[in-house]
Amino acid sequence: MPKIIILPNEEHCPDGAVLEAQSGETILDVALRNGIEIEHACEKSCACTTCHVVVREGFDSLNESDELEDDMLDKAWGLEPESRLSCQARVADDDLVVDIPRYTVNLASEAH
Repeated sequence: MPKIIILPNEEHCPDGAVLEAQSGETILDVALRNGIEIEHACEKSCACTTCHVVVREGFDSLNESDELEDDMLDKAWGLEPESRLSCQARVADDDLVVDIPRYTVNLASEAH
C-alpha cells in the first residue's frame, strides 16, 4: 500500500505525517481523510489552485497532468517543476513525499 509523506508545515501539518493511500486516490482525498485540511475552493473541479502541492519524491509515478490542470498550475503561487493540484494527482504504487506550500492563491474567493 503506497504512503504519502507530508512534510512538516506550520499551517497544515506542523509535525508532518505519514498517510496510507489506495492506488487511484487523489493526494487531496487522502489528506482530507486524515484530517489535513488542504484548501480546495473549487470543490475538486480543477478550477483553482488552492490545493497546489509540490511532490518532492515519487512525482513520476503520478498520473500525467492534463491541459486544464497545467493551465491552472500556471497561476499557482510558488510553482515548481514538480507542482501538481492535489485534487487531480492520483496515487499509483510508489510512496510520495509531498510539500504543501505555505501560500495559495484563492481565485474563487478573491473574485468576490
